Amino acid sequence: MNQLLYYFLYAQIALCFFCLYRIIRGPTIADRMVGIDIFGILVVGICAIIAVITDRMFIIDIGIAWIILSFIGTLTLAKYLKGRNLNE
Repeated sequence: MNQLLYYFLYAQIALCFFCLYRIIRGPTIADRMVGIDIFGILVVGICAIIAVITDRMFIIDIGIAWIILSFIGTLTLAKYLKGRNLNE
């Protein structure tokens, strides 16, 4: 069981590199936004796997904080790209 979790961890780390490639080389801003969102989801998955492997559940809190910040950042970037003020 523990060995399988390590395989999942390595797979998610490899997928993070694909997302980083999309963030850096994305032809449009929308592609970069999607890459950032997927990267955030993968980081939360990595936090969850590490929490299960090490049996330290406070790492889940780090993942929750990461996803909340990612959501707020996505909303802010979407409003900025639409040309609206952030206080509307």
